[in-house]
Amino acid sequence: MDVSSYRHDDSIRINLPAPQVYAIVSDVTRMGELSPVCTSCTWDHASRAGDEGSWFTGHNAIGDLTWDTRCKVVAADPGRRFAFINYGLDGAAELVRWGFDFESADGETRVTESWQVLPAYPSFIGADSTDAEIAARIDGMAALAREGIQETLANLKSVAEA
Repeated sequence: MDVSSYRHDDSIRINLPAPQVYAIVSDVTRMGELSPVCTSCTWDHASRAGDEGSWFTGHNAIGDLTWDTRCKVVAADPGRRFAFINYGLDGAAELVRWGFDFESADGETRVTESWQVLPAYPSFIGADSTDAEIAARIDGMAALAREGIQETLANLKSVAEA
């Protein structure tokens, strides 16, 4: 199944320089302050926190449903870009890429958060699932991502400008 159309991004302007906004986002232990789904994150190795190639576990909840995800930082360019890939519960497959891009202008920062489903996701859902079942599941996830990105960016603005 082709998942290339399952992507979304949204932006917000924050009245703070990019390096300071980047510092908030790249400290994933603060993600619980920002995300409507991710309640907290823990770094595997605190000495590598925020470095490209570092791993962390995200603790997530929607209502009574809770789960953990293994994530790897794939871009860590201070003040410019921070991105990570969700490898699922066991860290075995690249499932979803999340990213934050930062553009400075006149003391403000335009932050763009992006979400993209990766090609391994359909197999993660299950070999017994039809393309229609997979699409329905990803469609639901996409709706949550669209809403979640708006909420995350609004929360980031509130935290950063406080």
